[in-house]
Amino acid sequence: MPRIILHKELFDYDEELRNAHPIICGVDEAGRGPLAGDVYAAAVVLDSGVTIDYLNDSKKLSEKRREELFDVIKEKARAYCIATASVEEIDRLNILNAAMVAMKRAVEGLGIAPDLALIDGNRLPDISCKAQYVIKGDAVSASIAAASVLAKVARDRYMKELAEKYPQYVFEKHKGYGTKLHYECLEKYGISEVHRRSFLKKLYDKG
Repeated sequence: MPRIILHKELFDYDEELRNAHPIICGVDEAGRGPLAGDVYAAAVVLDSGVTIDYLNDSKKLSEKRREELFDVIKEKARAYCIATASVEEIDRLNILNAAMVAMKRAVEGLGIAPDLALIDGNRLPDISCKAQYVIKGDAVSASIAAASVLAKVARDRYMKELAEKYPQYVFEKHKGYGTKLHYECLEKYGISEVHRRSFLKKLYDKG
C-alpha cells in the first residue's frame, strides 16, 4: 500500500487556536514576485477534525500533487475563496499593497465570518475580523498551507491561459517570473498589457 503522508503538526497548530477561536481561516498569496500577471490570494476555513493527506507548504509540493490537492481542499473546506488584484492595481498601489488587497478580498469572499484569520508573512491586510500573521505560515498552519495551494494552483492556471493569448512570452514555462527566457522574450517583443510596468521600468523607458 502507498504510504500516506500527514503533516499532523500543521493541523495541531490550528486545533490549538480553535479553543479560543472556533472558526479559523488561513490566508496566503501567490505571485508577488513575477514580472507579469495578477497577484492571487486564497482564504480557507477548515473545520476541527478535518485532515488532508499530503497537505504542506505549496512550494514543497510537486505541481501534480498541488493539482490533486486543489480539488481535495475545495471539497473538504468549510469555506474558501480565491481572489486577485490586477496588474493595474499592482502598478498603482505597489505589489505589497496589492497583495494585501487580494488577501482582503479573499477573506471577505468566504461567506462566513472567521473568528481569527491567520495571515502568511509579516504584515496584516485591512480586514474586519481578528488577525495574526504567521511567518512562513504555510509550513506552520494547515489552513494557511491549504490557502497557499489554492492560490498557487489558481495562479498557475491563469498564467497558462495568458500563455494562450500571448504565446510569444511562453508564460506556461516561467509563470511570469523573471527568468532568462522571459527577459529574452521581453527584449524581442517588448512589454505587453499583462506585464507589471512598475517591475520593468528600465525596459518600459527604453520602449
